[in-house]
Amino acid sequence: MFQELTKRLDGVMRKLAGQQELSEENINEALREVRLALLEADVNYKVAKQFIAAVKEKATGLKVLEDLTPAQQVVSIVRDELIDLLGGDTRELNLTGTPIATVMVMGLQGSGKTTFCAKLANKLVKEGRKPLLVAADIYRPAAIDQLETLAGSIDVPVHSDRERNNAAQIVKIAHRRAKDKGCDTLIVDTAGRLHIDEVLMEELSSINKMVEMDEKLFVIDAMIGQEAVNIAAEFEQQVGFDGAVLTKMDGDARGGAALSVLEVTGKPVKFVSTGEKVEDLELFHPDRMAGRILGMGDMLTLIEQAEDKMDLGDTEDLAERMMSNQFTLEDFQKQIRQVRKLGPMQSVMKMLPGMSGNMLDKANIDEGQMNRTEAIINSMTKQERTKPELINGSRRKRIARGSGTNVSQVNKLLKQFRDMRRMMKQINEAGGMENFASRFMGGN
Repeated sequence: MFQELTKRLDGVMRKLAGQQELSEENINEALREVRLALLEADVNYKVAKQFIAAVKEKATGLKVLEDLTPAQQVVSIVRDELIDLLGGDTRELNLTGTPIATVMVMGLQGSGKTTFCAKLANKLVKEGRKPLLVAADIYRPAAIDQLETLAGSIDVPVHSDRERNNAAQIVKIAHRRAKDKGCDTLIVDTAGRLHIDEVLMEELSSINKMVEMDEKLFVIDAMIGQEAVNIAAEFEQQVGFDGAVLTKMDGDARGGAALSVLEVTGKPVKFVSTGEKVEDLELFHPDRMAGRILGMGDMLTLIEQAEDKMDLGDTEDLAERMMSNQFTLEDFQKQIRQVRKLGPMQSVMKMLPGMSGNMLDKANIDEGQMNRTEAIINSMTKQERTKPELINGSRRKRIARGSGTNVSQVNKLLKQFRDMRRMMKQINEAGGMENFASRFMGGN
């Protein structure tokens, strides 16, 4: 997400980096570029105008501090304004309802409501809650089937009723059933439409009146850009909601919806959906998102994802085997699988500080390389994975045929593995990472 915006802002800041001082002229030139970048990212034009005015007011006449360059000070101002634009503070869900907290999920058809409901249920289970999903779309049996399938994958119960044609009644019965099953959270998946109409709004209002909602979330398909924000504004006016959820952000290069939602609707973004798996849901942190947009990375989210998705026990075992020179190709394969749990490498790299859009382009990340590496290792015998030195010319040909690669690619992998083991041996002989780094950097 935000790839193009990040690239454009990176270019603007590089131009400013060559300036000795902040003048009205170079500030105006930089802000023209920033405004253009925001509009190209599909940010609402009024929002872009207000944002530029706020940055200009703070930057004009600003005395450049001795330990900061003009570019660094402008970046600091832009970051602060981005955080404000994105909502300032992280907004948690309101789940204070007792004995059952109720969440209603709304949005147009195809926005990703049903998938989000399952993702939210999965998140709440990990937090120790007991959710019940409610299939309140009485028009599309496929939506009920989808919710039941997703719920089954995370072992969360679903209340559905294919015979009843009153969504409000279904939700009311589900609320009673949640009490009987000892659940503490109700997540209601409502019907959507291809467009806003009177029937949809009346049905949502009816559900809202039948069962008191603690949280109403509006799901926005970020791929449709600014139009999504306009739809959200209309929903807020007619039905009202407490927070927005941005879906399909992994495929959106512009991201303008995230920057416009709060200003246009008055409601904050609470969650971002970044993939198709039930684990691919992030709490929306304005400060972290501002850092990503400006190419500063997002190490906190990366660490949280690692703790959530990776088996830290296995990771520690692999690190210990590596440092004790016992690391094998089987361990290398386990390491690859652990890293892949974090998602596409492109997404992981974006969270590292300094990895702007231009840097990512230069990195030329080959997502297929891990697939080829795993295929090559899978084509080896257990003995070959444990003792790679046994792999001679004929074995390399067999491994290449079995993995759908060529001998050159097999050789490249084996060389990388040897080089890694050699380096780990040198580090071990030097007395550990700190001593090795000190020697490498010329320390004593």
